Amino acid sequence: MSRNKKVRSAGNSDVVVVRNRTQSDVDGRLRKKEKKRKGLKTGGRNSEAKTSKQQTAGQQRDPRLGSKKKIPLIVEPQKKLSKAERRMSAEKELEMLENDAQLNVLLDRIEEGEHLGAGLQKYVDGKLARIEVLMKQLGIYEDDEFEQPEDAPSIESKGQSVSSDDDLLSQFEDMDLDQFKG
Repeated sequence: MSRNKKVRSAGNSDVVVVRNRTQSDVDGRLRKKEKKRKGLKTGGRNSEAKTSKQQTAGQQRDPRLGSKKKIPLIVEPQKKLSKAERRMSAEKELEMLENDAQLNVLLDRIEEGEHLGAGLQKYVDGKLARIEVLMKQLGIYEDDEFEQPEDAPSIESKGQSVSSDDDLLSQFEDMDLDQFKG
């Protein structure tokens, strides 16, 4: 690449100086130029690449506008489930837990004498506890291990009546809590 540079001298004649640049000179100048420009380009938010991308995507909604989801102004009270509906949902949940393939595999591994890790053991314990609660709620749980000894005083002998967990739960859920507001 040659460059012509006109130089004025004291006289009227124009002197033309021809300078040849080598490729290494050109590369050095480019490296120097790029070294000066560190960091991001100016006006990154308003770059042309972004505006062209938005035009191709069509009309996008303005992110400054809020959500269009409707907010209910009046909170409606949740419908309480009846005892029969609670029983049906408990039966469905119990059936799902009994048919849980992962739980069945882990229980088989425990029966074979294999030791499970802490996370898997916690998972099995939680599921078995939930099955026990559901079975008690449905009235199909029989506790053979924890029978009350004959010489221990029973609650009934003290004059208090014993209610099942289902009765206590339904009594609590049917209670009107508005009467306790002050």
